[in-house]
Amino acid sequence: MSHRAPIHTLATHEVINQAPPQREHNLYDSDVALREGLRREGAAWAEEHVRALGGVAGREDTQRLATQANRYTPELHAFDRFGQRIDEVEFHPAYHDLMHIGIAHEVHSIAWSAGQSGGHVAHATLQYLMTQAEPGVCCPLAMTYAVLPALRHEPALAEEWAPRILSTRYDPRFIPAAEKDGVTFGMAMTEKQGGSDVRSNTTRAEPLAGSGDEFVLTGHKWFCSAPMSDAFLTLAYTERGITCFLVPRWTPDGQRNGIRIQRLKDKLGNRSNASSEIEYQGAWARRVGEEGRGVRTIIEMVNHTRLDASSAPAGLMRQALVEAAHHASHRSAFGKVLRQQPLMRNVLADLALEAEAATALVLRVARSFDESDTDPVAAAFARIATAVTKYWVNKRAPNFVYEAMECLGGSGYVEESILPRLYREAPVNSIWEGSGNVICLDVLRAMQREPASVEALMSEIREAQGADKRLDRAADELVDLLREHAIEEADARRVTERIAVLLQASLLVRHAPAAVSDAFCASRLEGDWGRTYGTLPTGMDLGPILERAVPELT
Repeated sequence: MSHRAPIHTLATHEVINQAPPQREHNLYDSDVALREGLRREGAAWAEEHVRALGGVAGREDTQRLATQANRYTPELHAFDRFGQRIDEVEFHPAYHDLMHIGIAHEVHSIAWSAGQSGGHVAHATLQYLMTQAEPGVCCPLAMTYAVLPALRHEPALAEEWAPRILSTRYDPRFIPAAEKDGVTFGMAMTEKQGGSDVRSNTTRAEPLAGSGDEFVLTGHKWFCSAPMSDAFLTLAYTERGITCFLVPRWTPDGQRNGIRIQRLKDKLGNRSNASSEIEYQGAWARRVGEEGRGVRTIIEMVNHTRLDASSAPAGLMRQALVEAAHHASHRSAFGKVLRQQPLMRNVLADLALEAEAATALVLRVARSFDESDTDPVAAAFARIATAVTKYWVNKRAPNFVYEAMECLGGSGYVEESILPRLYREAPVNSIWEGSGNVICLDVLRAMQREPASVEALMSEIREAQGADKRLDRAADELVDLLREHAIEEADARRVTERIAVLLQASLLVRHAPAAVSDAFCASRLEGDWGRTYGTLPTGMDLGPILERAVPELT
């Protein structure tokens, strides 16, 4: 945060050799890889829209809102002063201001309201930028974006709720959805005894007499994120099996629904966002999709939230890189500015490569969402590449943010630097919507059950064939692995990692400058790369990498 005319000559010393506050800047315009990716993957039409959010997200007052929303965390009010049950969560005004920014800039809706190809690429870009404003609000934005494909299994529900979902007006009032200017959605799937194994859920759904799609739910949910959402998709058992339901906070007759918030989770990070444990005590619900096919119905929502769970860590990486680069551009040690020191340049260039590779992969996967309705190959690619990307980008994020923090030294470990907040945030998307093992097993199942997905992956990787011998060699090795051997479950992580790195390498070889792709292939595809960032092989041309990622470094 900048302050006007701070006093730098103090009673005992003069304050020198400190990086100044970052100047306000447009987060989109300053990110070359993001700009190129948006245009390349089919969303150039959204550039001015995206640029507008980039400008707001890069403002000092927006970053101040994020600090406030994390300092003053949500509070649960289960009862009012008279002892009556209300089950309401109170947020700091800064949280609502951030939600207003996200919804007004259509983070949640542009994929569906744009009416042209490239909507999911535009959405992923907006989510990437909104993460750099404050990732806590990205959870309800992501679920509101992702709910429509699942609701379309029940056309009447989609028709009723879509206009509210697509609204660009944020309405935080806790009143029935029909009276609001816009709504947000949440999701509640996991239970204490099962976690990701939702088949072990115990929540029951009893049909209401005389209605084919109205039910009453009884049970619990171990994680319900954004509990002040206007409605949730959830899972419960009927006589025909596990089924998907829409559960609003208010019943059709204007009464508070039987959703009891037991407590808010005291989480490592993502603290501006409320996550809760809830019980359904006779909660009124509407069936979504066929009875007994609830997992297949709700997976539509899960797949789209996994795209957001990939774009968010890519955004965190970018923000952490910029913080580290800014510090290194102004801080001197041992007689030289940090940016001039070879080892620091190696660290920053390695981080820059990782951030660009993550951005390129996320936007490529987003394009496959845009193309899936009309292109079976794109659908097959999206089926497996979404899981691959979600796994790998999230696995890279925590250590990435830590390395950026270390670039600042002790100052990076202090809350005022914002890097501790980013570090606490970094693990959440790896756990949300399927932790590492769950995702890798999903990749394995796709490979075994849908050969077309493997063919689509290899076709994408082979788009760069002949441009880099290291990539060609690594692709041949992957083909041999996939064709000649049945992949064991214990190898699922190793195979998923290899696929992800090859996809990234192929994208960079085709679309990034030679210095970027050469350094990526030399480090990630050969044996001369270390186990931490800052171990790029000697002889790499780091200047163009740094200039592209953070121009102030040169």
